[in-house]
Amino acid sequence: MIKRRGFTLIELLVVIAIIALLMSILMPALRKVKEQGKQVKCLGNMKQWNLQAAMFTESNNGRFWNSDSGTPGYWFPRYMDEDLKDWKLNKTWLCPSGQKPVQDERGNMIPSFNIYNAWGIFRDTGRNGICGSYGINGYCLVPASSSTTTYEGGVPVKYGWKTAGEQGSSNAPWWTEALRFDLWPLETSPPAADEFSAWSGNNMGRCCINRHQGTVCTAFMDWSARKVGLKELYTLKWHKEFNTRGPWTRAGGASDADWPDWIRPMKDY
Repeated sequence: MIKRRGFTLIELLVVIAIIALLMSILMPALRKVKEQGKQVKCLGNMKQWNLQAAMFTESNNGRFWNSDSGTPGYWFPRYMDEDLKDWKLNKTWLCPSGQKPVQDERGNMIPSFNIYNAWGIFRDTGRNGICGSYGINGYCLVPASSSTTTYEGGVPVKYGWKTAGEQGSSNAPWWTEALRFDLWPLETSPPAADEFSAWSGNNMGRCCINRHQGTVCTAFMDWSARKVGLKELYTLKWHKEFNTRGPWTRAGGASDADWPDWIRPMKDY
């Protein structure tokens, strides 16, 4: 009878070490594949919103969702169809990397707000309220009152995008990943000092968030959608007079030392 010899302790340790090494090699690749899947889903949401916006603007003389005079924050979701603004019925409000609202359905706030959270839930907008991982470019909204002369941050209303599909619209975002429902980016606004912090009142910081490996998914006013590098956000035409060669661009003289540590290694534009 042949006596079988089992593994020695050293052999078991070697096998375990090899498995651990393989796992350390494979895990980053698996995380990258998982993240790419989330980004594909996020871009799919953008394309769905493009379809909704195209249908709406076609019946609204090319204009995006308006706001009544005095409505705080140009609260465009108030004017959508009920099913479209209901976050439980319309899952395209939420990026797979930004699913948890900062406020629950009972009005309770979460302890901390970071880049992986959604804004809302706001209950005064319909049956189930609304929350989301995306924000609208406020400069494409037309104020209802002719007496309104400036947008948030002091940008003149005359610089806003009046209708979809205008000249230059392929570089004009209308919808992007964000920590707030409305965006009013300024070329002088720096990115957040902390990668995982909320926007802290900074308009560009509301959307310059590292959810997808240095990019955010963005929909444009020509109904295209693509991923945009975080530093590239400063080169988009947010409004007609937005300086795409501003101080946070390579053309405007931005150097590596100007950027916070977390965004510094990312691609320059």
